[in-house]
Amino acid sequence: MTVDKELEKLSRLTPPAADPEARARALAAAMQAFDTAENNAPAPQGNAKGWRQSSIINWIWSPAMNKKFLAGSALATLLVIPAAGYLTIELTRNGKPIVDQTEIAGKLSQTNAPKPAEPVAAAPRLSHAETEENRPAQSSAANGAQALQDKESQPAKPAAEQLSEVDAGEIAALKKKSEDSADALGVAKSAAPAAPGLAAQGQLLAEPMAAVAPSPVPTAEGRVQIQVEADRERFANAAANPIKSVATDPVSTFSADVDSASYSFVRRSLTGGALPDPLSVRVEEMINYFPYDWPGPDKADQPFKATVTVMPTPWNHDTELMHVAIKGYDIAPATAPHANLVFLIDVSGSMDEPDKLPLLKSAFRLLVNRLKPDDTVSIVTYAGNAGTVLEPTRVAEKSKILSAIDKLEPGGSTGGAEGIEAAYDLAKQAFVKDGVNRVMLATDGDFNVGPSSDEDLKRIIEEKRKDGIFLTVLGFGRGNLNDSLMQTLAQNGNGSAAYIDTLAEAQKTLVEEAGSTLFPIAKDVKFQVEFNPERIAEYRLIGYETRALNREDFNNDRVDAGDIGSGHSVTAIYEITPRGSPAVMNDDLRYGAADKAPAATSDRAHGGELAFVKMRYKRPGEDRSALITTPVGDGNTVTSVDAAPQDVRFSVAVAAFGQKLSRIAAVDAYSYQAIADLAAASRGTDPFGYRSDFLGLVRLASGLSQQ
Repeated sequence: MTVDKELEKLSRLTPPAADPEARARALAAAMQAFDTAENNAPAPQGNAKGWRQSSIINWIWSPAMNKKFLAGSALATLLVIPAAGYLTIELTRNGKPIVDQTEIAGKLSQTNAPKPAEPVAAAPRLSHAETEENRPAQSSAANGAQALQDKESQPAKPAAEQLSEVDAGEIAALKKKSEDSADALGVAKSAAPAAPGLAAQGQLLAEPMAAVAPSPVPTAEGRVQIQVEADRERFANAAANPIKSVATDPVSTFSADVDSASYSFVRRSLTGGALPDPLSVRVEEMINYFPYDWPGPDKADQPFKATVTVMPTPWNHDTELMHVAIKGYDIAPATAPHANLVFLIDVSGSMDEPDKLPLLKSAFRLLVNRLKPDDTVSIVTYAGNAGTVLEPTRVAEKSKILSAIDKLEPGGSTGGAEGIEAAYDLAKQAFVKDGVNRVMLATDGDFNVGPSSDEDLKRIIEEKRKDGIFLTVLGFGRGNLNDSLMQTLAQNGNGSAAYIDTLAEAQKTLVEEAGSTLFPIAKDVKFQVEFNPERIAEYRLIGYETRALNREDFNNDRVDAGDIGSGHSVTAIYEITPRGSPAVMNDDLRYGAADKAPAATSDRAHGGELAFVKMRYKRPGEDRSALITTPVGDGNTVTSVDAAPQDVRFSVAVAAFGQKLSRIAAVDAYSYQAIADLAAASRGTDPFGYRSDFLGLVRLASGLSQQ
């Protein structure tokens, strides 16, 4: 009797309203699971030939929608319309709404991808089999629920991964309903292949590729944090340059850097709707991406000319900027030496994406059309094994070269080391004395067969550069871009690196700047700046973290450094703190008084200089370096930011932007709007629109940083 009363009370209670979102997700999960079961599971027990109602519908519907079978026929009308009506009745007979599976599946996809073998911080390089054939995306609801259940016991992942919070009760409800639906339908848990990536029409934009599943981690507040791991991209982990005291460390030494890969990668991240990884931002490459009208040398006898400007710092009124602008001698196209180029092209399976091999082929077609008839081109491909696609061929036979490029197809794993060996051997075979001999490596950086570590490949490149063959590294694509390896190869192979994210970038790098890309005027270019302790208390080099050299390396001709091409401009900016400024961060040395007398004598001898800039370089084909020096004094100083030359101000705006994206504390208080204002006021003539595009990136970063 008591039980009956309790049941009667329960019958009068109003059940809680169902969560519409949870209900929609559960329905979509069940439908997905049902479809998977129909395709993969054996026939139901009791009737080996029996079909379920939805199977009958699918049997009728699929061929009816096939144009080759019933499309447009009267029979199609007789079959399709009743089937569609029957399907609608089946889905709505319990009063449940028809749900947009595509929309819900998109929401669920964040919880349905598999967990990798290693955390993203380790940035593993996976084999082609792992990246192309075994990259499943859990498509069934049962798998999504199972993935959540299995990962609850996993330890928290690095804090650098993106975190999003989801209500724990909602996830629990989704898990329960998914499992119940799967059990009721007798679903076998299985995986479906990953959906192909998409490319925006007109311009290939960055679409972050989710490599792994989110991992729920419970918190004390009863919520869970879903950790979404980033792409398997690798960047060199270099700490930002610190503030240094001139009293203890008056000399700064670094290698030249004319690469531009970082700017292109930053642009792709921002146009793809995400702030870039701070490690991907190399400020000097962002600055040096733009063409500047620095004064250059009049004759090739001295390949560089330095112009130094000292100006107030826009983001700190108590410091100054010492802006060092270097311009290389520009070789006239008519006098450019003959070029012997070997295209070393990655055709592995990982290159089978629209922004990789197809874009690469278009880029090299642009370059071939830029070359002279007497130049030669060879093509080596690598995917598991290296192969020569085209022996050295004069550009006069352009159709033969273009045909070889067009026939390239992706497939296989990535045996980059063997390809490098083959390409250098071919370049040596067709070597042009007093000409340009260069290997142009185009890859997404996914080396995973044979010697594949950065150190192994570095040793191969260092050995090959002794033959006088230069290197250009062109990066393509997202998802597994190995930027760290690209930098290693470029820096140690008498080379440079660029990142090609659009055909417009290929046009800029390989056509508009072909002279500086292909024709070197100096190699092993090093800079050394000595600051006068009587005038300057502290300094900080902006950028060049991956190009730092020891002080003694400057005079050591065996130490490799960066290379500069025809017409290249190189800019280095120091933030300097004058003596007596309230911005000085380091206390005076207790026992440093004894050093002041010699310093004062030196100061009088050098007329009150602020600093002394030195450059060392070797001409192509030579082993002994030459020296160029430039003193910096009050004559290089301007009293306001507006008084600085236009190009100087624009490059400073780019430097501020790069530091802000790198999370450098010095520019925390300097807003994106202030950066945009400085850049807009100094944009000047912009024939190719690069500076206007920069202003657009600043606006994008400002908006994304406020989300």
